[in-house]
Amino acid sequence: MDSKDRKILELLQEDGRLGYAAIGKRVKLSASSVHDRVRKLEKAGVIRGYRADVDLPAAGFPITAIVSLALSPSSPADIPGLIAEFPLVESCYSVAGDNSYALMVRAPSTAALEDLLDGLRATLEVTTRATIVLSTPFEHRPLEL
Repeated sequence: MDSKDRKILELLQEDGRLGYAAIGKRVKLSASSVHDRVRKLEKAGVIRGYRADVDLPAAGFPITAIVSLALSPSSPADIPGLIAEFPLVESCYSVAGDNSYALMVRAPSTAALEDLLDGLRATLEVTTRATIVLSTPFEHRPLEL
């Protein structure tokens, strides 16, 4: 990956719908060259997909929580697979430290969050610690590559 590929990635992080010609003007390449580079980045797995940036509170999910899971000896082996069955869990991170996993959760209400926590504890035989996010100064900030 060279500096042009990195610039293409930066531009696509800012606006995933940016056209090849517009990108080409910014990186001084033809639209077809940009297209080839983007396809190679996709094939290599560097670009994993394109998504809409959804305002989750406006879409009915005003509660964001970070949930830490501490495993017990009786916890099942396939924790990530079981966590994936809970639709309110947006992200799952395996972490080092006192806990084994950290989850990013989006919920429509505190009651739904409470139900999720009860379900996680019952299904996974874990201890949970939830931190409710009060505000989000920034999120999913494009990285300078």
